[in-house]
Amino acid sequence: MSNIDWIVLILTLLSIVLYGLYKSKNVKNIDGYILGDRSLPWYTVGLSVMATQASAITFLSAPGLAYTSGMSFVQFYFGLPLAMIVLCVTFVPIFHKLKVYTAYEFLEKRFDVKTRVLTAILFLIQRGISTGITIFAPAIILSTILHIDLTITTLSIGALLLIYTVYGGVKAVSYTQLLQMSIIFGGLLLAGILVVHLLPAHIGFSEALHIAGKSGKTNAIDFTLDFENQYTVWTGLIGGFFLQLSYFGTDQSQVGRYLTGSSIRDSRLGLLMNGLLKVPMQFAILLIGVLVFAYYQYHTPPLFFNESETIKLEQSIYKEDYKNILAQHELLSTEKKLVVDELTDALAKNEEGKIDGIREKLGGYNTQEKELRANLVDLMKKNDSSAETNDNNYIFLKFVTDVFPKGLIGLLIAIIFLASMGATASAINSLSSTTVIDIYKRFVRKDANETHYLNASRLATAFWGLFTIGIALYSSKLGNLLEAVNILGSLFYGTILGIFLVAFYIKRIGGKAVFLAAIITEIIVFGIWRLDVVAFLWLNLIGCVLLILIAFVLQNLVGKKKDTPPLPQ
Repeated sequence: MSNIDWIVLILTLLSIVLYGLYKSKNVKNIDGYILGDRSLPWYTVGLSVMATQASAITFLSAPGLAYTSGMSFVQFYFGLPLAMIVLCVTFVPIFHKLKVYTAYEFLEKRFDVKTRVLTAILFLIQRGISTGITIFAPAIILSTILHIDLTITTLSIGALLLIYTVYGGVKAVSYTQLLQMSIIFGGLLLAGILVVHLLPAHIGFSEALHIAGKSGKTNAIDFTLDFENQYTVWTGLIGGFFLQLSYFGTDQSQVGRYLTGSSIRDSRLGLLMNGLLKVPMQFAILLIGVLVFAYYQYHTPPLFFNESETIKLEQSIYKEDYKNILAQHELLSTEKKLVVDELTDALAKNEEGKIDGIREKLGGYNTQEKELRANLVDLMKKNDSSAETNDNNYIFLKFVTDVFPKGLIGLLIAIIFLASMGATASAINSLSSTTVIDIYKRFVRKDANETHYLNASRLATAFWGLFTIGIALYSSKLGNLLEAVNILGSLFYGTILGIFLVAFYIKRIGGKAVFLAAIITEIIVFGIWRLDVVAFLWLNLIGCVLLILIAFVLQNLVGKKKDTPPLPQ
């Protein structure tokens, strides 16, 4: 990076950290540290909710996913608006009226303490690991750009994040997220415009989409009912609905965001704002990946986007084999560009018969390109059996650093950092609040003063920060990070959602039945995932339904439940 890029990056990050420290300077008690004194306006709540979900993984992996597989991932979010409506009607008013710090407090009031603790532990495991993955994503950036060890960059990012998160709690997190999302929206718009501008002079936005479409990259909608297909309308609407409902309704990293709202109305408006903006935002991010693909139809793309792995080959005994593969790739790319020009001309003249023939020819070149890439990957494994052979997360980063002008590179990298900081800070804050409220305050120190719990919360925040940094150090072998996080969530969210749905709607089922059902359901869900029976999004529906059915059966076996305290209306 140039000096200008470094200045832009450093100033942006420092301004965020200092702003977070400034806005949280008056935090004096646990209510202010965990819930921001329940005083935040709806737009801050909404942007905080969005920033918590939109981690750096979103901005690194989603464009790469669109580049390699097309736009189909957008269907993952189709159930989100429906989930927001359900939350606004049911979860939000109950959580507000009970004045809880965490979602899991409610479960003890409804069931018993062991169900509360089990659900909290499931959350801590899932969120602790996934947060480590979100820290790892931006660490890739510095490691790739500076060519320094990934461990150093991971530790550096974690340390920067902990400065304001440990000190300021949720106020620092929420107010910095407001500023972060404003910068992110502006930067994404600028990036999209620039990618189109970098295309050849005779190629505009619509022509780029046509070119990408002929290679199968604009496949945003798929109505096929295929249980093994990860991304279809049905997996998004049904599996995605249950995943989003569980994530936003039972995951403390999100519940803690909208509990900071000054009223039920503010919390509801914040969630609805997220429901309206999230799908278009994700579509735009994926669209950038498709435009990057279109750009590389007119320019020779890297055969492998992770430079750290190709440098190993250049310095190995297989360097001549590597050079031969690159020479073949260069020749193939030159020939392919001529075919793409033919396709561009045929599209302009609307020559349908000719378009089909050229498209078939283009498919042949794409197949040859895949074969060359497979040969390269085999060579990498031959040279180093532990080589990272999935470069999906590096595609957009490589494009930005190679093509974007000075200054804008620093801004785009800052955006990825900001996204990571926003999502990770929320997660660490929620891990801390769950640990202190649901475990420490409940079992260790029940009657301490506010200062004690505030200090305990800061210590817990520091602990979870160090824990997630440790997980980040082992995240490099997970392939596409965006999918890794969602798969991890799908293993737990169905069960957790089922527990909450029973709590809200099936009053005759008690705590003992739910507790046993949760353990049995998790074992079954993990078994289905290991056997790879269905696409991972369906695990959310399966886990939820299984929990309810098993709890219902067990309730009839263990006896009738005692009277249940009425829920707030």
